[in-house]
Parts: sequence; structure tokens; C-alpha cells
Amino acid sequence: MRIVILSDIHSNIIALETVLADAGSFDALWCLGDTIGYGPAPNECVELIRQHAAITLTGNHDLACLGKISLNDFNPDARRANLWNGSQLTAANREWLLPLPPARSADDHYYLAHGSPREPIWEYLLMPSQAIANLEWFSEPVCFIGHSHVQFAFRCPRNDNHCERIMPEADSQLALTADSRYFINPGSVGQPRDHDPRAAYVILDTDQQTVTFKRVAYDIKQVQQQMRDYGLPPALIYRLSVGM
Repeated sequence: MRIVILSDIHSNIIALETVLADAGSFDALWCLGDTIGYGPAPNECVELIRQHAAITLTGNHDLACLGKISLNDFNPDARRANLWNGSQLTAANREWLLPLPPARSADDHYYLAHGSPREPIWEYLLMPSQAIANLEWFSEPVCFIGHSHVQFAFRCPRNDNHCERIMPEADSQLALTADSRYFINPGSVGQPRDHDPRAAYVILDTDQQTVTFKRVAYDIKQVQQQMRDYGLPPALIYRLSVGM
């Protein structure tokens, strides 16, 4: 199977449409959460994910927009954008988002979490020590995570107490070998924070046991204009240009 895995769309419909066009045909799509928040098109993004995704997780921004966690846990710009995003949701899209889990197993080989297996809503899993600590929280060989908006992987050899961090180039491929376990972050579709403003995602080939890291440019200026039109915070508009 050819599975598109993406995360942190953040109401950026132009980036999401560009990613889906770039990915081409696929057998399934998995979304690791934060479909909404920050950006200008929450309903459009939810509806496109509802149409295409076989699995969707919830993230901290989704929960904030739904009123399930406190907006006080966010900085003022995120709080303002999440309040606006939540107010825009249709009843049908709100009902669809509400029961989504922050983590789940996809099958015997793949585990999915928004943040991390041990703390799926809030933990930013970025350090090798965190990866090692999280290995005991799931049993599958591969865990896909989002939340940090940074595209990377950890390779953790079995029976060895260390994890190697991999910072991939666009279109590079990682072979998933049986002698290791893995954490893979596809990066952010709608608001990358790894100093590359292009939308990020990965493609999992379950037959070949490979993950291909993808980046694709989209019309950032159009998204920024949409955000201005809705009065969203200037700092959130600016950061799209610089990928941070």
C-alpha cells in the first residue's frame, strides 16, 4: 500500500490541496492531528480530510478550537486564532472532530500519535532521550508523530539504548529495517517550523517498507492574504514565509 501521512495542516487549505496534488494516487491517508487552528480555512480543511483520510487524530489546537482544553494554555496569537477557528466550524464538522483520539494503533506495525506515545496531546518529541523513553509506550515497530512541525526521524536499534536522529533532504528515502524501531515526523503541511516554508509530508510504502520525505511549494502569499482578510494575527501570517 502507498499511504500518505501528514500532520499539522492548521486550516491551510491551499497547502493541503497542493500536498494532495503532489502526492498523486494513494491507497490511504493518515492525518496526525491539528487539522485546524492558526489558519484561515478550518471547514475546508476538515471537509477535505473527512473525504480522504482513513485515520485522523486530534491535536492540541483541534481540542482548543473545540473548547475541550483551555485556551489559556496557548500564547495570545494562537489563542486568538483558535478562538476564531472554533467559531467558524459548522455543526457537522465540529461533531466529526469531537470524538477523534490523540493516539491509536493503525495495525500491528504502525502506531500513530499527535505528540508522543506517552503524552499524545502535548509532548514535543525532539530529543533522542525522549525517543528512548517513549519506546516503552507502544509495541509496534514504527511510530508516526506530529506536533513539532519539524520533519525528521529517529532510528532506534533494538537491544541498544540509543536513537539516531535523521534530518532528511526532500525526496530522500528511509528504509524501515527489522533490526530497529522508528519515530517518523512528516513535518507540517500548513505551518512548517524547520526553516523550510514548503509544505511537508511523507509517503509510506508498506510493501517496500520505505518512507519517502516530501516537500512541496505552495502559494503562501494567497494564504497570507486570506489571513489578513480575516484579521488573523500578523505574526502568524509572517511566519509562513520563513518556515519558523
